[in-house]
Amino acid sequence: MLGQQSPVPYWRLSFFYFFYFALLGAWLPYWPLYLKDQGFDAKAIAYLVAIMMATKIVAPNIWGWLATISGQRMRIIRYGSFLACTAFLLIFLDQSLLWLALVITVFSFFWNAVLAQFEVVTLSHLGTEYKRYSQIRVWGSIGFIATVSWLGWLFDRVDSHWLPIILLLLLLGIWVSSLCVSEPNRSQDSGDSSRPFLPLLKKPSVVLFFLVCFLVQVSHGPYYTFFSVFLEANGYSRSMTGMLWTLGVLAEVLVFIFMHRLMVVFTLRQLMFVSLLLAALRWLLTALYIDSLPVLLFAQCLHAASFGSFHVFAIEVIRRWFQGGAQGQGMALYSGLCFGGGGAVGAVLSGWLWEFSPQLTFLLASLCCVVALLAARLIDRRLLV
Repeated sequence: MLGQQSPVPYWRLSFFYFFYFALLGAWLPYWPLYLKDQGFDAKAIAYLVAIMMATKIVAPNIWGWLATISGQRMRIIRYGSFLACTAFLLIFLDQSLLWLALVITVFSFFWNAVLAQFEVVTLSHLGTEYKRYSQIRVWGSIGFIATVSWLGWLFDRVDSHWLPIILLLLLLGIWVSSLCVSEPNRSQDSGDSSRPFLPLLKKPSVVLFFLVCFLVQVSHGPYYTFFSVFLEANGYSRSMTGMLWTLGVLAEVLVFIFMHRLMVVFTLRQLMFVSLLLAALRWLLTALYIDSLPVLLFAQCLHAASFGSFHVFAIEVIRRWFQGGAQGQGMALYSGLCFGGGGAVGAVLSGWLWEFSPQLTFLLASLCCVVALLAARLIDRRLLV
């Protein structure tokens, strides 16, 4: 029937998220430890982590523009996934700093192209069922948990030099799963390029929204770069490191499962403020109580807010504020400026500060969330109902 919405390809969309975030589950906790085992110091580790985040500043916007003008988002995603696999093969040729920097730059340029566009594909397939987004995105968290838990156990028993092989297999999983997702129907796709994008960026509340998201990701920089190193320096095993990362994402999973109900009860403004307050508390506790396992367990549960609820809040804001072709560009800007730029700045700053004081590094992460909270108060409350 004309105008009837196609069934949502729930499992095919979910498998892509599963493999994409399973790769992150291998990369974020264990890549810094792998580099440490290879003999790199804190600054070198920070730069190699920051490169992957920095390419996210450029890649999603370039590939988002190509997807918008072509209307072939899934084709862009498939090309990006395949080229990421191909580029990553080069890591097996050499392990020098400059070579790793080159490989990560090329591989992540393609890998970082895919998620922002897949978010648009997911929302397009969901159509009027957009509140089910968190029920699909939760499989990304499950993939992260499965990988981080298993690898924590594995790397207590075998050498971390197996990590690149595992990463390559997960990249292949991303590419294969992308082949299983169809292009959204034109009626479902939000690829109408007639909607202006740049005028939206001149609105003060839009600028403030991206500033808040940027600061939140800066605050995550020390966590993604050095949390595993911090734990190991304080006597935690790699199995326990994996369990702590897993706990954080389990809390995130619960948020994704119930978020569609929370969004009915609370306004976006309320979700934003609670997420920012709990994020600031999380980094404060991590800085001051790294040697207290009970406090650290509680702090990891706050990942539900610092990432989980805040991310769903941000995706919903982009869905509401950016329509037509602007939605893909808005998603790319969120991915590039916030996750890419914010994450890279946070990683580099933490590399500069780490050898001076790990505690101070996480205290400054907490301060970033406080500044984000102050900026969030200036956003027009009428836009966040």
